[in-house]
Amino acid sequence: MIYTIGGIKGGSGKTTIATNLAVFLASKKRDVLLVDADDQESATDFTAFRNQALEGVLDYTAVKITGSDLNGQVKRLSEKYDDIIIDVGGRDTVNQRSALTVSHVALFPFAARSFDIWTLNKVNALLNEVLPFNPSLLSFTFINKADSRGNHKDDAAELLKSSDKLIFLDTPLGNRIAFGNAAAEGLGIIELRPLDEKAVTEFKELWKGIEKALKNKKQK
Repeated sequence: MIYTIGGIKGGSGKTTIATNLAVFLASKKRDVLLVDADDQESATDFTAFRNQALEGVLDYTAVKITGSDLNGQVKRLSEKYDDIIIDVGGRDTVNQRSALTVSHVALFPFAARSFDIWTLNKVNALLNEVLPFNPSLLSFTFINKADSRGNHKDDAAELLKSSDKLIFLDTPLGNRIAFGNAAAEGLGIIELRPLDEKAVTEFKELWKGIEKALKNKKQK
């Protein structure tokens, strides 16, 4: 499977999702490739921290690929790996569009803030342009960095459900410091000790939501 973690606005936690997904799938004995297609190179920085912390035992392979030929390179590499995860950053770029044309799954996390949610129309427009080139693409959205206080999460969920291009996953990830602590050590949330059980449970529930949707698609 090829996954793109995308969006239009920075700050919604795309690299956190991408790196944690890479670690999580690798823990299932999958042969995983993490592609850093973001000019900020945050996934590359994470991998460097991980390489140092684990003394070279990454559990996944990491590469930097950008440009309009990203889809071609990823397609060729897909023959060598079980899963490829592409972190494209938070803008409408050639990298993101190229990645979406070759992906099986796109994940669009949204923070439950007004400026983030307002970009939903831009994501819908992006998918309108990409889907003719990749009609089988499954695009998911979910709330990341959710605050347990207030009704921002519920309001954001209702708006995300209104998209006819995105499948809403009611599996929010909380705004938990454990994700930042794990990233600073080059670790996935499932590896951090002491374990933040709530954070791990939320991430596993997100994966179950994706997995269930994929199974439903295969059965149709």
